[in-house]
Amino acid sequence: MEDGLPQSWMKVQLGDVLSSIIGGGTPSKDREDYFQGDIPLMTVKDMRSRRPSGTGFNITAEALANSSAKLVPADTLVIATRMGLGKIVRAPFETAINQDLKALFPAEGMDKSFVEFWFLSMAQRIEAMGTGTTVKGIRLNGLAGLDFPLPLSEEQRRIVEKIEVLFVQLDKGEEAVRQVQGLLKRYRQSVLKAAVTGALTADWRAENRDKLDHGRDLLARILDTRRETWAGRSRYKEPVTPDTSDLPELPEGWVWAAVDAVGEVTTGATPASAKKDAFFGGDIPFLKPTDLDQGALVAEAREFLTDAGADASRTVRKGAVLVTCIGATTGKTGVNRFDRAAFNQQINAVEPFDTVALGDYLYWVFVGSAFQAQIWANAAATTLPIINKSKFSRLPVPVPSVAEQSVIVAVVEAQLARADELERLCETELARASALRQSILKQAFAGRLVPQDPADEPASALLARIRAAAPGKKTRKAKA
Repeated sequence: MEDGLPQSWMKVQLGDVLSSIIGGGTPSKDREDYFQGDIPLMTVKDMRSRRPSGTGFNITAEALANSSAKLVPADTLVIATRMGLGKIVRAPFETAINQDLKALFPAEGMDKSFVEFWFLSMAQRIEAMGTGTTVKGIRLNGLAGLDFPLPLSEEQRRIVEKIEVLFVQLDKGEEAVRQVQGLLKRYRQSVLKAAVTGALTADWRAENRDKLDHGRDLLARILDTRRETWAGRSRYKEPVTPDTSDLPELPEGWVWAAVDAVGEVTTGATPASAKKDAFFGGDIPFLKPTDLDQGALVAEAREFLTDAGADASRTVRKGAVLVTCIGATTGKTGVNRFDRAAFNQQINAVEPFDTVALGDYLYWVFVGSAFQAQIWANAAATTLPIINKSKFSRLPVPVPSVAEQSVIVAVVEAQLARADELERLCETELARASALRQSILKQAFAGRLVPQDPADEPASALLARIRAAAPGKKTRKAKA
């Protein structure tokens, strides 16, 4: 037994069981016409699945002829040797490959799927072999020199069949889990929709009908509160009445109101970098869009300001709702849980008026699909999407009484907590399936997945035939 392998196996190098390794290239990008053909050109970006359905680029025959790009047959093993290390695919179509990819051609007697599964079992090790500062790559001599466990052809096929049977079972389990995740996503949105349309608290509202204000009274109190809290600021302006013509009808006692009718809206600022020493390094949290990943519990920050820095920025109190207003993460929302926090110019903040709105209720309104759609519909189409304070302030929100808001928050949090628990179970099962795959592969290439057949000839006979079929074979070498 060699290094724990079955008696009939051999430990060789990957290069010993390949007839050739072929590299590729990219046609000149100065020639736009080169990229207007019908020949697929595969790059690392196309390796999102083991059986890609297409490529992001197509080139012409002239481009292929006048470049180092290489055309490989359908079902060829293609690996990444620069970026995406450890990835391997078999495209079901003929394709050219670029310089970041290499095509592996197993020798006669080698099962292609056996080589593919072995490569998958080595993915983490291959990724760790990458060198380079900005982009990791692997040299072919290092790849070809990897130890390879070699059984005879018949056993290779038995191992592949067993792996495929087990992987199909895991695929079915993972698909079922992902279906549950999809249902959970829809469930969360249905809970939020029910929350902001009044359906979630319909029974509570019926039980408390005599205690609730009429919608007209609620709206009047909202406007009165806004006027009272405006003292000391610029000349008072009534909030814009939102256009409700395309909005759903609300339950009795609810009203549509603009964002700035239920809270004070401000846009953040970053203190001048010229005074970095005076402004940064204190104990006042300075929040940015990345900090809003915490959602309803923004209680950690990556940067902090001094009192002077906070005065040069914008600050909000605990319970303020923060919404990213620029960039790809526009609409990302969180609730400040610090007693006082500063925030930068990429965020619009809403400090709810105490007798009108709860920050936690506004949070669930803002993260719902309907409000998110409003944000993006009103975002300016510039280089980066942006929704300024003025437009954000005018967006309509459904407002029930504070008492009902409190009930909504409690019910939503309880129902979504159960969904989150199920989501964690799903993630655990997916991680377990991934670990099982690696365990199966480990057993397979240690010779312990299928029984040995005493009738099999030793792997040395297969290796002898491979060498005899390709005397003097050399692995093509290229820089990664």
